[in-house]
Amino acid sequence: MFVGVDIGGTFTDFAVFKDGRLTIHKRLSTPTDPSQAMLDGLTELTGGDLTRLVGVAHGTTVATNAILERKGAKAALLVTAGFRDILAIGRQERPDLYALHPRIPAPVIPRQHSFEVDERLDHTGAVLRPLDPASLDAASRPSDAPSTPCWAIRSRSC
Repeated sequence: MFVGVDIGGTFTDFAVFKDGRLTIHKRLSTPTDPSQAMLDGLTELTGGDLTRLVGVAHGTTVATNAILERKGAKAALLVTAGFRDILAIGRQERPDLYALHPRIPAPVIPRQHSFEVDERLDHTGAVLRPLDPASLDAASRPSDAPSTPCWAIRSRSC
């Protein structure tokens, strides 16, 4: 039996391929421990014998949902010098194409928590300008930023 598992905020979905047939199974997610719904579902599907599983593929939308709902931890962003405003600029997509004064949501990480480092990669990922350790040290210990439990890193190629 092969099983694909998607742990979501409300439901944990199972796509089961067994004996040439595809079936779907659902369980309520367990937000306090997302793995519990997955383990419970796999136990149900196998009758308690997890050795019946030939393969399991796993994915989750929990982290994506936390970001979109702005429920995640406070974070800071390290970016290539010159790209501090990348989240604020975003893309040219607009929720209302013809609005003269569109309402654009604030970036997930505010500008004051975005910090630049001196480095540059090309379009293949090859280093054009190596990371300057002094700029990384300065960016990772800003005096004006609150303590942040996590950091996102965005390297930009030219």
